[in-house]
Amino acid sequence: MNTNARTWLQCVDCSETYYRNAKLYNCPKCGGLLDVQHDLDYLRTRVSTDLFDQRLGGFKNWERSGVWRYRELIAPELGEDEMVTRGEGNTMLYDSPPWLAQFTGHKKLQLKHEGENPTGSFKDRGMTTGVSQAKHLGAHAVICASTGNTSASMASYAALTGLQGVVAIPAGKIALGKVAQAIAYGATCLEICGDFDQAQKLVLDAANKLPVYMLNSVNPFRLEGQKTIMLEMLQQRRWKVPDWVVVPGGNLGNSSSFGKAFLELHHLGIIKRMPRIAIVQAEGASPFFRSWQGNFKEHITMKAETLATAIRIGDPTNYAKAKRAIEVTGGLVVCVTDQDIMDAKACIDAAGIGCEPASAASVAGVRQLVEQGEIKPNDEVVAILTGHLLKDPEAVIEYHKGNLETIAPNYRNQIHQIEADFDALAAWVTAPASPQ
Repeated sequence: MNTNARTWLQCVDCSETYYRNAKLYNCPKCGGLLDVQHDLDYLRTRVSTDLFDQRLGGFKNWERSGVWRYRELIAPELGEDEMVTRGEGNTMLYDSPPWLAQFTGHKKLQLKHEGENPTGSFKDRGMTTGVSQAKHLGAHAVICASTGNTSASMASYAALTGLQGVVAIPAGKIALGKVAQAIAYGATCLEICGDFDQAQKLVLDAANKLPVYMLNSVNPFRLEGQKTIMLEMLQQRRWKVPDWVVVPGGNLGNSSSFGKAFLELHHLGIIKRMPRIAIVQAEGASPFFRSWQGNFKEHITMKAETLATAIRIGDPTNYAKAKRAIEVTGGLVVCVTDQDIMDAKACIDAAGIGCEPASAASVAGVRQLVEQGEIKPNDEVVAILTGHLLKDPEAVIEYHKGNLETIAPNYRNQIHQIEADFDALAAWVTAPASPQ
């Protein structure tokens, strides 16, 4: 490797380094995961909060992106013409409304809603960097395995760039709103007779043997884009670090990238301390939680099953990186039931914010951590919502109808049938409260 390189790939296990533009997904030496590493000492005098704040008012395409605004920390080698962007990021950081504060038992909660990205999930942040890298390498096709959000995002960004997008979808394990996007954006959609973990192994094999570039979260350039969820959150908080960041855990790409972001920002002197990361898994898809319970002495896998399809993963790709994130931030892992998730989702939706089921795991996790006394009354907490409500509208309807097996509609908003009559309608209009 060129010792003068400002960015390189490095194995998280054996520390072997490789050229930035090597088409690698795992370390050839030991099989470990790869990080994109930047020369932070070189960047220390070249990046600042003032620089990032100045770009908020920029008019160039990349300046308007909530990812490329932080380009020095993401992919400083790429030219402006190589950045494939849809203006991703720039998502809201909501203060918790009273209804939701009552549900969680915590008033100092904020929600970072990544469902407000162009294709409706956080995956756009990783896909803008992943597809830009594919373009930089001269790729003609990109491929991914997906339970939905990855396929929707990759199909969009591939179409924007003129690349062929190939998606492998686990049979019967994807929400209709997500597969519809992949089809609409023109991707080649392949339904695999197996679960996500099988589909991902197949795709990785294809990426190593065929002229395609893989864009699952094993790709280290994708996680560089996902780091910016935390960069933007801190910028929105005027660079004040919260006490907790709570995030759903499936393939563990977000939690991994968050830990890396905080390590880098701390090294650069942009933040003086790191928040604690809490990863929340669904009970039926909780291999990382079970490993954490055993102090990571065993790398546990399982057959995953949960209503939260976006985190229905039994063998998370980014296990090692997520373990690092938990250890360096003094974080923890919790497990919530599908009932917890769907109740939290109903309350998030009712607050006028809305999210897909997997997103609600973070809020269900906040509630559990408050009840356990881990989150203290004065702690400032940011929970991540990963996907838009309309990613899985069937889950909304079936919950409120009471049609979900084993799930009680504890926060039901029932549809009422009335006659086509004014008085019948007027009976349902709530009178305004009397003035105090």
